[in-house]
Order: sequence, then structure tokens, then C-alpha cells
Amino acid sequence: MSNQSEKIRTTIGGQALIEGIYMRGPQKQAVVVRTADGLTEKVEALKLIKDRHPILGWPLIRGVVNFGSSMVCGVKALMYSASFVPEDQQEQPGKFEQWLSRRVSSEVLEKIMIYFAAVVGVCFSIALFMLLPTFLVGLIGPIHDNHVLRNLLEGCVKIALLVGYMALISRMNDMKRVFAYHGAEHKTIRCYEMGLPLTVDNVRTQTRKHPRCGTSFLFVVLFISILVGSVIQSSNTLIRMLLHLALLPVVVAISYEFNRLVGRYDNALTRVLTAPGMALQSFTTREPDDSMIEVGIAAVKLVLPEKEGDDRW
Repeated sequence: MSNQSEKIRTTIGGQALIEGIYMRGPQKQAVVVRTADGLTEKVEALKLIKDRHPILGWPLIRGVVNFGSSMVCGVKALMYSASFVPEDQQEQPGKFEQWLSRRVSSEVLEKIMIYFAAVVGVCFSIALFMLLPTFLVGLIGPIHDNHVLRNLLEGCVKIALLVGYMALISRMNDMKRVFAYHGAEHKTIRCYEMGLPLTVDNVRTQTRKHPRCGTSFLFVVLFISILVGSVIQSSNTLIRMLLHLALLPVVVAISYEFNRLVGRYDNALTRVLTAPGMALQSFTTREPDDSMIEVGIAAVKLVLPEKEGDDRW
């Protein structure tokens, strides 16, 4: 089964109110939210853009499309979960949001907010993990013309920033529960893939790490970017940054196909190839409690395919 999910945590004033999981299967997607009254479920059929435009489902094209789609779906799930926050505890909209709401319909405003949040998230990741390393290494004058050494240093800085960022946010109290839900999602999918009944007891015994995790994908993106970046021969820092941006779709496309390939098999080679990303999940997953596992089980059950074999990655 494809492992595309978002962990949901809506906070007001630093206090967690709503928690849940977004899960995407081969034909359906679902959001399961835990509220004070229990679990609330929402499931709907997947409407894939490749069904309207088959070329977008071709190898090396589908990776970029699926990445963008998963970002948008994650934001939609977060906004859905936020709708369960009591009105008296919701944050008041800012002046710009109030101004915008007077000029466009609520449906249009929601779409603007969804795509804006997705774009901001992507831009932040690109700036932090792609452009900043190139800029920082560019400050080291003596290696400007040594393209091999410069690319290697940029790669080391990228990985150091990623590991440092993950280690830092994993220590935040709010993120600890987010990552526990992340662990619940992985454990549930592992249980399903093992062919075991989806019960709390069975799920609890599974590993919280999974080769098709978004954390692993991000690490693969950085690693592939180091390899692809080796073709850049310019010593000008600004040009190098622009070329890294131009090559990013290629990097994402290759990374997606890599994750798709290694996710199909479990052998010595694939375990070696996925080891770095799996190790990084030590930061982004935590052991869940039984209530979190219940959310994971509910989310997975809602997106299971009706026909056996349709969940092959």
C-alpha cells in the first residue's frame, strides 16, 4: 500500500486540541480526527490528475505531480481537522485574511489558503536545504573553482542541516505527539503489509520505521541532489543557486522512482539503500500510545482497496 499520509495536530495557544491522521490509499483517501467525542472519519474517492491527463502518470513525471498533490492534500487535511476546533477557541483571522474574505467567496478563500500554505512549505524546504548550503559554501573563497570539492561540501552541509533540523524539532513538546502519530501510522501500515489483523495488540509490536516514509524521501532528495548537482560547473554562487532550482524537478522525479523501486522489495540491497532514511526516522517517529494506534488503524481501514493486489506500490 502506498505510504502517503500527514499527521494532524491543531493547536491553539500552544495547547493541542485536535489530533489525527490523513491516509492516502490506491483509490481512496481518508482523514481520521480524534475529538473529545471520539473518532471522526472522512473518506472520499481519489481524483487523480493522471486520470484526466495520462502523461502525468508516466515515470519521471509522476514524481513531481505526486509530490505537489501530497502537499496540497496534507494542507486540506489540516484545515479539515481545524474545523473541529470550538469557535470560541479558534484564533481570530488576521487583517489580511479579513480583507480577503470580504472580496472572495469562502470556497475561493479556502483554495487560496491551501495552495498558499503548500507553496510556503515547499519554498521553506528549498531555501533551507537546497539554497542555503550553496550560499554558505559560496562564502568560502578558496574553493570557488574546485567544483568537485565545492559540490561535496554543499552536500555535507545539506545533510548536516537536515539532521540538525530533525533533531531540533524532535525535542519540541508539540512535535513529540506529532511524531508519535507518525509512528502509529507506520506501525499500522507495517501490520497490514505483514498480513496480520489490524488490532492494537498486533500493531503495537511492529517497527515504527518504514522505507516509504516522507522523511526517507527527503533524505533521498538531498542525496540525489548532490549527484545531480555535480553537473554544475559554475563558480558563481547565484548562478549555482538558480541551476539547483532548475534541476530540482529532475531531482524529485528520480527520488520518487527510487523510493518506489526500493519500496517494492525487501532484501539485503534495499535494506542498505534505505538505511540512511530509516535511521533519520529515529527523529521523526516516536512510540505511540494505544489511542494513537486506534486512529492509525481507522485511517488505514478506510483506504484499503476492495480488490486484492491493487495496493501494490
